[in-house]
Amino acid sequence: MDQSLNERQRAVLDWVGQGCLAGQHVQDQRTGPAEPRARQNHQTPREWSAHLTEKGQQHLTERGIRPVEQSTRPPERPARKSAPPRPRAAPKARTTYADQLLEELAANDGCLIKPVESGPHAVNWASRVSAARKSGKIPRTQELRGYPTHSGYEIKLVDIPAWRLAELTPLPVPARLTKPHTVVAALQKQPQPMGLTKPLQGRALRIIHTLITATEAQGHKAALGTTQGAPPPHRRRKAPPHFTITAQGESVGFLVLQEQDRSEHIPTDKELAEAKKYSWMRIARFDYTPSSRLRFVLRGGSPHRASEWADLPDRPLEDQLAEIAQEVGLRGEAAERKRLADQQAREVQQKRWEAAMQEARAAYAHAFRVKHLGEQADAWHQVNHLTEYVTAVRDHATSLPPGQERNEIEAWLAFADAHLQHLTESVSAPKLPTPPKPSGDDLKPFLGHWSPYGPRSY
Repeated sequence: MDQSLNERQRAVLDWVGQGCLAGQHVQDQRTGPAEPRARQNHQTPREWSAHLTEKGQQHLTERGIRPVEQSTRPPERPARKSAPPRPRAAPKARTTYADQLLEELAANDGCLIKPVESGPHAVNWASRVSAARKSGKIPRTQELRGYPTHSGYEIKLVDIPAWRLAELTPLPVPARLTKPHTVVAALQKQPQPMGLTKPLQGRALRIIHTLITATEAQGHKAALGTTQGAPPPHRRRKAPPHFTITAQGESVGFLVLQEQDRSEHIPTDKELAEAKKYSWMRIARFDYTPSSRLRFVLRGGSPHRASEWADLPDRPLEDQLAEIAQEVGLRGEAAERKRLADQQAREVQQKRWEAAMQEARAAYAHAFRVKHLGEQADAWHQVNHLTEYVTAVRDHATSLPPGQERNEIEAWLAFADAHLQHLTESVSAPKLPTPPKPSGDDLKPFLGHWSPYGPRSY
């Protein structure tokens, strides 16, 4: 058997028979030991096991080597320590233009002014505002507004008025009018109260009755208007109202109109002949026929929701009555606020005018006394000047012989002495003068833009 094994094979057999001792390696004639070769290649040696066959054990016994007892169970591989799972990072939320816009608004007190640019890379701020509105990230109580101004595109996040967030209770319209309101009863007595077709007139009266009843429950008053019948087409929205509702002193007029359906006009033979015959003849392009739709036109006061309400395909006028009743109340409240604000402004203006008038009177009195002081100073200078002159004349008179000339000079001196005595008394005892009551024209120079005749300004 020795002849069948070469030297290297016998070495391997001896190593296996000794139990593959650690630290002993089989020499590879080409590259050296197997394990170091694996290290040179930076590779981890493969795990393997070797067992002696019967011929291998016999060969070792014949050479006097007692083989180590072999285990038929292959060695277990050491369990690899698995690395702990890395925590997966949460995916970052994508920041959209709408998010950026809302963040900027939050950082700038809800107001931005963006420059308006042109070119292929210019930002369309109107489109971004529209996208932000559709994003669903704007609070329910706020709304986003955007509009161009002289300084750029202004974007604002403002609070929605409370009246727009209020939940309105629907107003049920009765199927029949058993006890119509006095205004409705007055309309019924007219032959064509609002110029409506017969099928639509009953419905319109029931809607008006419901609206007036609901608004009167809120403290408002209704009255019959001046329009009878339908206004001419060219004055449909300019005609006087059919009825009015007054809320807190603000009268809101209601004009009831019947909508018209428009269809393409097919010229008749007569129209074609007349158009051919007369150059001024114009054939109408459309035909208009009364429809079953109503429209309410509101005039008076400050509009809030709208100024017109009409039947819609998915929302008839009956479903909009709560909004119309609210609109009447809102216009009345706005009128009351304006009345109070105007009254307060008038009171403030009255106080400012009274203060200006008081200052003007004081300024007038001061100016009058300053003028009187100047007159007194002038009189003092005049007394001194006249005294010197009279003294010189008297000295001259004493040098004259008796006669007519001296008598005339002495008579003049008597007049001059009396006048000087009066001037001297007024100058020697000055008093603070009392100004006379000034007129409007006297006060004008001291009032600035105010009128002396009332709390008005020029």
